[in-house]
Amino acid sequence: MRALLALAVAALWAGAGARPAAAADAGAAAEYVGGTLASMEAGLRGRLSAADPVSLVFATKRSALRIPYERINLLEYGQRVDRRLLEAILISPLLILSKKRAHFLAIGYQNEDGRQEAVLLRVDKNAIRAVLVSLEARTGLRVTYMDEEARKAGKG
Repeated sequence: MRALLALAVAALWAGAGARPAAAADAGAAAEYVGGTLASMEAGLRGRLSAADPVSLVFATKRSALRIPYERINLLEYGQRVDRRLLEAILISPLLILSKKRAHFLAIGYQNEDGRQEAVLLRVDKNAIRAVLVSLEARTGLRVTYMDEEARKAGKG
């Protein structure tokens, strides 16, 4: 009986350990805000992943953008802070004191033709630090921060 219980506990521990790895491979929720790509429209949502050893991947339901790390020449991170005015009016006046932050990642790179391209993505707040660290490690570049608030959020 004890052996069966030990086996069940071991299986639960193994299953719990496998979930975070699978979730990490799925990438971070992101939205294409704009850039030089004619093939993508603003507002396109997908997953941003730096798990591939060769390319940064922004995968949507319809397509995937792959940017080789060696071609990336700019990494910039910034935030836009909005007061929650609408929520304060509809829900509670106390919400006007809180801030809502959007996290933006600008990526500059050269395409296959040698032309400079740019992509601006809004990245999920819970994943931005991991994305920034991964990109610095994969590209060898340092992330440029747009302001001091962005530096604090990006570095922790």
